[in-house]
Amino acid sequence: MTSNTAIHPVDERLPWGKLVLFGLQHLMVVAASPITAVFLVAKALGLSEALTVNMIGATFLICGLGTLLQSFGPLKMGAKLPFVMVPGGAPIVLFVLIAQQTDLPTATGAVILTGLFYFLLLPVFARCLRFFPRIVIGSMLILVAANLIKIYGGVIVGTPGSANFASPVSVGLALATVGFTVLFARLCKGTFGQLAVLLGLIAGSLLSLALGKMSFAGVLSGPLLSLPTPLPFGMPHFDLIAALPLLIFSVISMTEATGQTVAIAEVVGKKIDTRVDVPKTIRGDALASLVGGVFGTSLIITSSENIGIVQATNVRSRYVTAMAGALMVLVSLLAPLARLAYSIPPAVVGGTAIIVFAIIGVMGINLLREVDLKQHANLYTLAAALTMGFLPIMVPGVYSQFPSSLQVLLGNGVAMGALTAVLVNIAFQHLGRRSPDDAPSRSALKRVADES
Repeated sequence: MTSNTAIHPVDERLPWGKLVLFGLQHLMVVAASPITAVFLVAKALGLSEALTVNMIGATFLICGLGTLLQSFGPLKMGAKLPFVMVPGGAPIVLFVLIAQQTDLPTATGAVILTGLFYFLLLPVFARCLRFFPRIVIGSMLILVAANLIKIYGGVIVGTPGSANFASPVSVGLALATVGFTVLFARLCKGTFGQLAVLLGLIAGSLLSLALGKMSFAGVLSGPLLSLPTPLPFGMPHFDLIAALPLLIFSVISMTEATGQTVAIAEVVGKKIDTRVDVPKTIRGDALASLVGGVFGTSLIITSSENIGIVQATNVRSRYVTAMAGALMVLVSLLAPLARLAYSIPPAVVGGTAIIVFAIIGVMGINLLREVDLKQHANLYTLAAALTMGFLPIMVPGVYSQFPSSLQVLLGNGVAMGALTAVLVNIAFQHLGRRSPDDAPSRSALKRVADES
């Protein structure tokens, strides 16, 4: 008798009880993204309450289906890695901008065109993956962490100039949630230790309830079922010129998906062939965004937040994220669950998010530990990437006087930092004669063995 081949942790099927708990943890951490995205669109475009509720359900539905797609990867649509999908922050802003300049059917058409554009551009992009070495991915993860911490820091403090801006109670709740999470990670062992992020969020919510900052009053009011409807804004209108900002962003999104695929593979310890597996991730993003456009959402893409959860909990099974996807679909159909998620105070969600995002930055630092930063090429590649990446993150509006077409790229710190790292690395490592000293640190992607 031959022994069975050992199952990789990514493919491990956990008991149902653990699947539900760990899947719920993923859901609770990323739930703020679809809710915030919908309310940003609704507030900016003046959508009715009924349409807003419909859009919350639709966004959770597409995020859930996209997460299942990435977790199971049928027909090479999805990487079969523990990914969760959420609405992209920058695409939401671009969606609103297109809708304000034209109308909602044109914005919907732009999303559908972008989903198709992913598929058309992917064969060209796949040939460029050798230009994404470890130093590029590491710097990108640090910039992702800084950008997300800034965004969710804004969720914690609120709108500048408002009466409750930087309320000590809100900031205190966020910091308490961070403290609870660290405390549970330190004191709890086994399954409960792996659930530290979820337990910290629950503890923060209970503290909010005790302080009168959270209420369940509206959770059970209203209908029980909420069925998302396709084409909520009417038949889409296709305008290539209007869609240009989202089409440009699709290239940025592919770059981010490359870094996320390499990063999650590193975290779970799974060897991948980037030329095969990165396109699978991007195809999953493309299909989810395409279907999302039909339901009125903006681009739905793989989540950086999720990588931090996997790193923090060391739960590597893709069946856990599949369960999170199934729970998202359930939330999309059961209106009280969506209202329950929405009832969690922003400060608590923000506190949970910022510690998870900080872990992403730690992952970037860990990747860079394997790069020899004493070498001239690596030193300047990283310095240039952080300069161009941190500038728009730390100095909002630095490019506000530039043409709007340039602001789309220059104002995105993650994209600009990654692009700078790629270009400077090419200049040092691929153009002209390279020093023999630079060879060992050329590319993390070369280090990954082919699955075949």
